[in-house]
Amino acid sequence: MTTTLTSSTIKEEVQQGAEDVIALRRYFHQHPEPSLKEYETIKRIKAELDKLAIPYEAVGETGAIGTIVGGKGPGKTLLLRADIDALELEDAKDKSYKSTQPGLHHACGHDGHTSALLGAAKILKQHEADFYGTIKLAFQQAEEIGAGARQFVEGGFVEGVDQVFGLHLDSSVETGKIVATAGPTNASCDIFSITVRGESGHAARPDLGRDALLTAAAITVELQSIVSREVSPLDNVVVAVGVLKAGTRYNIIANEATLEGTVRTFSHETRKFVLEAVERIAQDVAKAHRTTIEFKNYDAAAPLINHPTATNRAARIGAEIVGEENVIKDNEKSLGADDFADFLAVAEGVYARVGTKNPEDPDTWFGHHHENFDIDERGLAVATELHVKYALGYLNDL
Repeated sequence: MTTTLTSSTIKEEVQQGAEDVIALRRYFHQHPEPSLKEYETIKRIKAELDKLAIPYEAVGETGAIGTIVGGKGPGKTLLLRADIDALELEDAKDKSYKSTQPGLHHACGHDGHTSALLGAAKILKQHEADFYGTIKLAFQQAEEIGAGARQFVEGGFVEGVDQVFGLHLDSSVETGKIVATAGPTNASCDIFSITVRGESGHAARPDLGRDALLTAAAITVELQSIVSREVSPLDNVVVAVGVLKAGTRYNIIANEATLEGTVRTFSHETRKFVLEAVERIAQDVAKAHRTTIEFKNYDAAAPLINHPTATNRAARIGAEIVGEENVIKDNEKSLGADDFADFLAVAEGVYARVGTKNPEDPDTWFGHHHENFDIDERGLAVATELHVKYALGYLNDL
């Protein structure tokens, strides 16, 4: 039996499947797995895709990408993404669906992302005759360590994709609100390490040694000049050192020291400049102290920059779902990172946010990555509907 596809039809189908989406979310919440070890999670996702007769390919060991081909003929290709990993954190809340895995917790909403996309996949599959083009469903591992999206990009799974769409449940935004903000919304994340090598000696004769500890301390101080003296004050940048390790004994000049820190920026150009400055300053300071350094950097995520056209579409569709007054178009930027940025670096698109903070019970709110984190599950229907309507609207806009 076929139905006429309208906005109200989609909303009705979302509501009909809402309890199933909540049940899936609670299953994933009870069975969290850490980054790159999401073996049972992806097994359940594949089982759900099998039920829907949606073919899929493995991406790495714990990711997958499904495909739904529209029946109206060739057209554009859209990728919808959900991240699936959990955090190494206890689940402290007293709920029937709390984590059954000690020390692991879906404390960032990825369980909701996964279930909402599976709920959307069901509806989109039922209406595959009603759209042009192709929908890719990316169930992505390892967002929390910035190692998952690149497996999709480097594996060629984003080649030929015209646009990408993703969303994040947000416990700081009230349920019934949608965020669609153009431009930079999340910072890049680079994790650098600097190993300083000197020469040991007795602390009573420091002139006979080459002090790696003193060098590391000087590097730490000088790195702060990048933001204050080398970057425009109108540009938001963070250079922070969180770890400094050196020395083995109070009376021995340290022959090795290690710094670990992070760089956060909102543009590709600033990111490149600042990383080069960190390495340059470390090299120059080490030379002044007669020591040497080894610089390494882990690229965890690019800056997340929403394309204006895609963001406008998300805002229009969001207004259909929750009303114009409940769409936030100027949300404050976050120095937190998300590797959905790696998708946006190769294809235009938008990363929206869906509120899951219960406005009727604000005292129970806890932020992401907190041991008591939970969501207002009514937000899952909004997320599901946003996926479906964005996909159909984009693909049928010829």
